[in-house]
Amino acid sequence: MQTVSDVQSRLLALVKSILDQNAIAADLKPATLLVDVGLTSMDMVNLMLAVEAEFDFTIPQSEITPENFQSVETLTRLVVGQLASATAA
Repeated sequence: MQTVSDVQSRLLALVKSILDQNAIAADLKPATLLVDVGLTSMDMVNLMLAVEAEFDFTIPQSEITPENFQSVETLTRLVVGQLASATAA
């Protein structure tokens, strides 16, 4: 079972790798708004795919919302919720 801090660390690493690819140096914290550090809509798509690959699940269409992709914090809630529902199924 993934802990929230595990999930958050992995998500921070994913976002940092996208920032690195774009040569963006940002002070990334869980609550930092991803658009504020320079993630574009294309980066968000790449992030979504990276999250799905990292955690081995498909994000339901209904969960692919700007609210869920605002920050690592909101993404953590999304992933933890998805992992919990997958475990419960």
